[in-house]
Amino acid sequence: MAALPLVLAGCGTGTGRTMLPESTALTLAGGETSIDTNCTGCNGTRAGGGAVYRITAMQVDGAPADVTWTLSGGDAKAGAGSMNSAGEYTPPGFLTADRVEVTLTAQLKSDPSTTATTHLSITPGFLEPLAPENAAVAPGGTITLSGRLAQAGGNTAIRFAVTGGAHESGAGTLGPVDCTHAHDTFTTCTVTYTAPTTMDAANDVTYVEARAGAAKTETAILLSATGVTSNPARHREALSWPVALGGSGGNNGDLDAHGSTVADCCGGTLGALIADTNGHQYLLSNNHVLARSDHAATGDAIVQPGLIDNNCTPYGDGPGTASIASLSAWLPLKSAQTNADAAIAQIGSRTVDQSGTILELGSKQADGTLGAAAPGISSTDGKGETGKLTMRVAKSGRTTGLTCGAVTAVDVDVNVDYFADCAETRPYLTKLFTHQLALSGDRFSDAGDSGALVVDAANAEPVGLFFAGGVDASGVVQAMATPAPEVLSELGAQAGAGTSYSFVGGADHAVSCLSYGDSAVAAAQREPLSTVEMARASQALFAARLLVNPTQGILGVALGKSSDRVGEAAIVVYVDEAMTPNVPVQVGGVRTMVIPTTAQAVAAGSAPVANTMTVASGLSATALNRAMQAKQQAARQWMQENSAIFGVGVGQSLDNPREAALVIYVDRSRLPKDLPQTLDGVRTRYIVMDRLHVTRSYMTAGPAQKCMAKPIVATPQFEPRATLPLF
Repeated sequence: MAALPLVLAGCGTGTGRTMLPESTALTLAGGETSIDTNCTGCNGTRAGGGAVYRITAMQVDGAPADVTWTLSGGDAKAGAGSMNSAGEYTPPGFLTADRVEVTLTAQLKSDPSTTATTHLSITPGFLEPLAPENAAVAPGGTITLSGRLAQAGGNTAIRFAVTGGAHESGAGTLGPVDCTHAHDTFTTCTVTYTAPTTMDAANDVTYVEARAGAAKTETAILLSATGVTSNPARHREALSWPVALGGSGGNNGDLDAHGSTVADCCGGTLGALIADTNGHQYLLSNNHVLARSDHAATGDAIVQPGLIDNNCTPYGDGPGTASIASLSAWLPLKSAQTNADAAIAQIGSRTVDQSGTILELGSKQADGTLGAAAPGISSTDGKGETGKLTMRVAKSGRTTGLTCGAVTAVDVDVNVDYFADCAETRPYLTKLFTHQLALSGDRFSDAGDSGALVVDAANAEPVGLFFAGGVDASGVVQAMATPAPEVLSELGAQAGAGTSYSFVGGADHAVSCLSYGDSAVAAAQREPLSTVEMARASQALFAARLLVNPTQGILGVALGKSSDRVGEAAIVVYVDEAMTPNVPVQVGGVRTMVIPTTAQAVAAGSAPVANTMTVASGLSATALNRAMQAKQQAARQWMQENSAIFGVGVGQSLDNPREAALVIYVDRSRLPKDLPQTLDGVRTRYIVMDRLHVTRSYMTAGPAQKCMAKPIVATPQFEPRATLPLF
């Protein structure tokens, strides 16, 4: 029989230990041999998303081998993890020691005597980012940060450091680290950060980094020169009745149970309050938050906080969470006729503030914190505002609290993946949403913010319902929201009988805009260019020099980097800032980057190398309409034909903000070789990231969590519900 090598898929170095049977030599090559429980160091991504350690069994000629996998060793309490038939290994969710060894053995089905064995060293890893993962701190202010390590017992501690931001080594100081180790709960370490007593006139962002072994995470600290203090941790707490919205909540049955043990649970954001024409009031959030992605039942209890913030203990099994609403209806995801991820739940008597207040949507208080306030409805009579390109928006969510970003694309068609379980191991469906809003900004949102209401930062009018997102390859949050008027319209249409819905709120008012910036351009300009790209751009530069004509407004050209396509070269074309000359989209097959400046700056070599901000009024209706047509005709068809393209909309070009661009979302794990610079003559901007998935948050229950959820339905305190037929 031919030799059967086992190859660890992926990149990296390191060689596993090998057991050689008498009759056949087996080899192991490639891959890492040390990972943590959060799969840091894992070498692959499973089909439904999420890190996985993939091992491929191959015959000596490279053909796949049919093998049976067995596991041994691992943690005394958490086990050895799991391996599926595809050779994808998932580590245990936690450890009770500082390090454990897991043995993975492949046995050839056609010859059980032929085996190969490798060993993985598993260390504890973070299950969640630091809490909070972002915060605003006033001069001299303090905030306590908490990290949770997937380890029950052991002595591993989390190491903290201040880093980054405008100050190379970070700004501010840290106090001593305090860790709690126990055999029945995960290790928790806390540290107090103190901001500097003086700050620049403008806000700055610094970071507190946490490390444990190979695992790393960080909290972004917005140094607020205006004296605002904002700690998103409040959004995860149990709130006093009547509760304000914008905080943690979800379905009381939103958990995964194995026998009598709760393995993990989910949670999202209770977004806003709406009312029907009969005056009944309802919580508004996502289907996947309130209705468990079509898997709930009418009358299910909606709890605050969500199970994720109560150690996965449901209402009825223990204290810590309360039933505040009864699930009324949802727009089924499985229906081709729905175009929103939305659900409503009728509020109980005195459980929710009937004025519709949302955490931190109000003005700064005497102590620097932001008060709760209702969204603005006076301009639209509660029907919501139409989101426009470059609009500054804010949202108040369970995980990141109050944050601000911008509308970066409109009319977005996007495929979003849904799962039937919290841990996202059982795919449910992939749904195409059309005419959505794309939002972006550093730290704008994260898992658990699902269901948050997106409002116009200028007047607090509802703009959209946030439901999906992720982080692109540059580290910028990319989020999706369904336009607020569309959400209300679909809910009303399905209710029928003349029923309509409106947002509950008050007078329009400005929102304190806590913005952590947008590093899209900066990240693109940091990316090094390959030798091939440099050579390609150098050749194009000769042709580009023929464009220079100061009397026509073109002052000079230079080599640069594209911000629309990270890692691609660009020809920088400097134009007179007082003129609007026509500049081709590409020269010699290389993108152009158009930068308004002055002749003096070009002559002195002080002109910028990239556009650092968009031009809010730069896009004409003609340019926008042309891009819309290109999206409908070319980009949508391209998306349908290429599975790596999971979203397309219309936005601004970062290389020339005065031009529209087709904003195209590309699966980073299936990146096509060629990505066109234009489609139907319109610039393209590519956002490379993992496929979008819904952004409720989930946690692994602690090792002591053994309760079994009981179904909880509405109690008599709830009034009769208005009927909303389900698809």
